[in-house]
Amino acid sequence: MCKKKREEVISFKVDEELGRQLKDIPNRSEFIRSAIALALKRVCPLCHGQGSLSDLQKMYLDDFLKDHRFVQADEDKENVLICSHRAEHE
Repeated sequence: MCKKKREEVISFKVDEELGRQLKDIPNRSEFIRSAIALALKRVCPLCHGQGSLSDLQKMYLDDFLKDHRFVQADEDKENVLICSHRAEHE
């Protein structure tokens, strides 16, 4: 038996102009979900979403992260990059 995913209702306010633009979209909920999902894929991993990445930046970052990973430094809670080939360089 397949379990249905639990959904959560989230509401937010928009300004009048954005409301007008969204009014004619046939399935606003799906449009908004898709837009948010796409935006979340472009969140800058260094600043935790205060900035976003362009398509080109995202492509280069994804390639870079194949051999690097983010680690949170304990003392200052900052993200640092660790190279997967670190032992080879030492």
